[in-house]
Amino acid sequence: MHYVSTRGSAPKLDFEGATLAGLASDGGLYVPERWPQMSPDEIRDLRGLPYASLAARIMEPFVEPSLTREEIERLCEAVYRDFGHAAVAPLVQLDQQHWVLELFHGPTLAFKDVALQMLGHLFETFLERRGERLTIVGATSGDTGSAAINAVAGRDRTEIFMLHPKGRVSEVQRRQMTTVRAPNVHNLAIEGSFDDAQRHVKRMFGDEAVTGQLNLGAVNSINWARLMAQVVYYFYAALQLGAPDRRVAFSVPTGNFGDVFAGYVAHAMGLPIERLIVATNVNDILHRALGEGDYSAASVTATITPSMDIQVSSNFERLLFDCGGRDGAALCEQMRGFDETSAMRLTDGQREGMAKLFSSARADQDETARALQWAWRHAGQVIDPHTGVGLHASLSADIAPGVPIVTLATAHPAKFNDAVERAIGVRPALPPRVGDLFGREEHFCELGGDYEASRDFVLENATRSA
Repeated sequence: MHYVSTRGSAPKLDFEGATLAGLASDGGLYVPERWPQMSPDEIRDLRGLPYASLAARIMEPFVEPSLTREEIERLCEAVYRDFGHAAVAPLVQLDQQHWVLELFHGPTLAFKDVALQMLGHLFETFLERRGERLTIVGATSGDTGSAAINAVAGRDRTEIFMLHPKGRVSEVQRRQMTTVRAPNVHNLAIEGSFDDAQRHVKRMFGDEAVTGQLNLGAVNSINWARLMAQVVYYFYAALQLGAPDRRVAFSVPTGNFGDVFAGYVAHAMGLPIERLIVATNVNDILHRALGEGDYSAASVTATITPSMDIQVSSNFERLLFDCGGRDGAALCEQMRGFDETSAMRLTDGQREGMAKLFSSARADQDETARALQWAWRHAGQVIDPHTGVGLHASLSADIAPGVPIVTLATAHPAKFNDAVERAIGVRPALPPRVGDLFGREEHFCELGGDYEASRDFVLENATRSA
């Protein structure tokens, strides 16, 4: 398997190269040059497999020849054996049609662990093979930061600089990043929004002052290996609900579009998905893009779902590329226009390609709270606000009653205990494995919102290779 850039001019890379590069040299995102195909019989053969074994089977065509079957099997076993639930991603029924897929049983209580624990092991494997070091620069709207830090803290060949928007992540999210004491971990709180932090990170990958001195790597969902690992849980949930002999719909709370794009990949591989519902909060650029073809960024509004307070969804570029005929040169021009004006009209071909599988819904804070109340009163389930956005979209979707709808539960409710308590009157407790979080000392640096401040901090504090 080789990987190509969405913008057409970067060299093809194998899986190892694409994983370590993160962002393509032309500013695009790497995608496989073709989607692996699975027949209905091959999907049926996956029924009953433990999560780690299923993960190895799904990932194998994406990693060849960089990893052998035995190597990817060992990595999957190592990654998923320490999750807090034996099923890794248990499926919980809410009523006859609605289900929740709990993706928060990893070490930092968020769905990001499912992929970032894998990415940490992949980095270690490939860097050891090459005898190299990697400087990871990432931006987080909340959960990516803690999951990425947990995945690489204390490792010899990686160093991580994680930018988060000051005051715009929950206290639990912040503490899960800033209480990690490891010499290779640097937390930066910057003025501005997640979009500002994400712009800084992308700019560093194109800044010769940085790339000339450091071997940069990405942990954000711009890194293909993260999305690859997320494809697995779509198969895992659908198989339990009757796939491939029964179609399944998924409602996905999303800001950066990575989680739901993984569902698109599963569908492209042959998984019979009825619909992918893109669920947004009031920062609804994706809802407008899918419904009206208007991909125009507005100012970011702070909400009770901070991980979704995003107006520029990086992974949407991958869908634009695939639905636009994989024309890298045309997409490059389209994205250049967006970078200049923060506005874009989708082409007819892109809109038609998306409409075959995607729909969308938007939830304000009152609607999100009502979804939390519904889950508690009707099913006795305590869910976090991001999952509430997804459940609101699921409950309002026009899907035939015989088609199960799975809402992805992206975070443990205790990560947003104030918002949950306001909605349902119940304050969720942190699991025992992170119960001492508020007793740990925090360490982070505060920076202004200008790019130069972030760049200079990285250059001044990064460890150079010997």
